[in-house]
Amino acid sequence: MNLLEFKNELSVRSKNGISFLLAATIIWTIITVIFLQPFGIKEKNVFMLYSTGLMFPLAIIISKVIKADWKANDNPLSKLGLYLNLTQIMYFPIIFWAFVKSPTNMVLFFAVITGAHFFPYGWLYNTKVYFIIAPIISIIILVIGWAITIENLWFIPFTMVIFLLVLNLLLYIDYKKKCK
Repeated sequence: MNLLEFKNELSVRSKNGISFLLAATIIWTIITVIFLQPFGIKEKNVFMLYSTGLMFPLAIIISKVIKADWKANDNPLSKLGLYLNLTQIMYFPIIFWAFVKSPTNMVLFFAVITGAHFFPYGWLYNTKVYFIIAPIISIIILVIGWAITIENLWFIPFTMVIFLLVLNLLLYIDYKKKCK
């Protein structure tokens, strides 16, 4: 098999990583609810960080439900997908800095990092969807962050939910095309 065939095979077997994106959609929905609560910003940020602990268990459960094989051991690119997902953790020092120095911007930084980290999946799954949506998420979230007040921070995670739903839909369409 050549590289393109490995990428397309991984794309179909893992369903373009949709199980992780569906888990992220659930988590960003939880974060939206957290930011609608009457807690202080530090408490909201702590709960937001705690909610991210659900990511991997939810992704595993969703993978089983939708029959997505994201750990295809016979495909040399499958581990790369996991490594790309783990790279987001490398940006957590920025999140921790925001927690201490700029707590009202923490959700903004987290959303921009989340959106931007999708970009390399365009190469991995051989789909333009990630290449297009990743920078759009980051730029739109940044613009929203400039425009809103602390009382409306919930709009940032809510926007992420909308983007994730769109991303899931477009990736599912791409997956179906590759199955034909």
